[in-house]
Amino acid sequence: MKCLILAAGYATRLYPLTENFPKPLLEVGGKPILDWLVEDIASSGKVDGFAVISNGRFARIFREWAPEGVEVVDDGTFTNETRLGAVRDIRFAVDSLGLDDDLLVIAGDNLLDFSLCRFVDYALEKGSSCIMRYYEPEPRKLRRSGVVCVDEDDRVLSMEEKPAEPASHWCCPPFYFYTRDDARLTGEGIEAGCGTDAPGSFVAWLARRRAVYAMEMPGKRYDIGNLESYKAVCASYQGIVRP
Repeated sequence: MKCLILAAGYATRLYPLTENFPKPLLEVGGKPILDWLVEDIASSGKVDGFAVISNGRFARIFREWAPEGVEVVDDGTFTNETRLGAVRDIRFAVDSLGLDDDLLVIAGDNLLDFSLCRFVDYALEKGSSCIMRYYEPEPRKLRRSGVVCVDEDDRVLSMEEKPAEPASHWCCPPFYFYTRDDARLTGEGIEAGCGTDAPGSFVAWLARRRAVYAMEMPGKRYDIGNLESYKAVCASYQGIVRP
C-alpha cells in the first residue's frame, strides 16, 4: 500500500503564514503537521511508501523536509488559479510514479486525535474502497463539505460535494482508501466528468459503480483553514491516541 498526501494547495486564507511556505509543514505541538500524519501511518506497518503531491512553488521546501521513504511530486502549477485540483493531482502522482497499488489518500493539512491505523485496518477488513464519516449537525457546515448517505452496513449509497440541500448529516473528511483496481479508475472518472477540485468528487463517482464503505470517525479532526483555527489547534492539540 502507498500513501498519497495531497499538499498542492496554496492556503490563501492563512496568508501571510503560507504566502511563501506550505501549510502542511506548519508546526503544531512542536513538529510539522506532516510529521504527525506520516509517523502515525508508518506505525501501521502496512504502508511501504509515501508521496507528497506539491505545487511548483513549494516542492523544494517539501523536498528539504522529506524524510527517507517520502517522495515529493511537483504538479507544475504556481498559482491558486492554475491548480490542477485534488483528483487530477492524484492521477498525476499515480502516472508520474508508476503506482499500481492500494492507495491511502489523505489531505496534508488536517490533524486527528486518533490513529489512522484504525482506518487502514477497517479498509483492509472490508476489502473495498473506503472513506470516513462524522456527524455534523450544522447545515451551514454541511453545505461546504462532502455529504454521504450510507446503509446499515456502512456502504455508501450516495455522496455529494458541497450540496445546496444536504441529504444527511454525515460529513466525509479528506481521508480515503482506494483498492488497487479502483485507483486505476481515476483517469476514467476524470474523463467521465467527475469534479476534480475536491477529492471526494471521485468517491461520489466511484460509489455509483463499486462498493465503497464509510467508517464512522472514532475521534476528532482538526481542520486548519485560517489563522484563527491554526492558533486554536496550536493551543489545544495533544497528539494522536493509538489504537
